[in-house]
Amino acid sequence: MNIPWGKFLGGLLVCAALSWAVLEIRENGAQAVRNSIERQNNEAADSADAKRLDYDACSVSGGLWNFGAGKCQRPARGGPH
Repeated sequence: MNIPWGKFLGGLLVCAALSWAVLEIRENGAQAVRNSIERQNNEAADSADAKRLDYDACSVSGGLWNFGAGKCQRPARGGPH
C-alpha cells in the first residue's frame, strides 16, 4: 500500500494552520481581558489618589473629613456652645 505523502503533508499543514489560528485567537482574547483589568485598576488608583489629595487638602484647611459622605466638612463658625 502506497501512502499519498502529498495529501498527508497537506492535511498536516492545514491542521497546523488551524491550530495556530485558534491559539492566536485565544491569546488575543486573553490580552483583551488583561488590558480591561489593567484599565480598571488604573482608574481605581487614580480615583484613590484624587480622594487622598482631597483628604489632605481638607486636613490642611482645618476641616473634618466625613468618610461616609466622602467629602470635607468645615467646622462650625460659632465655636463651642
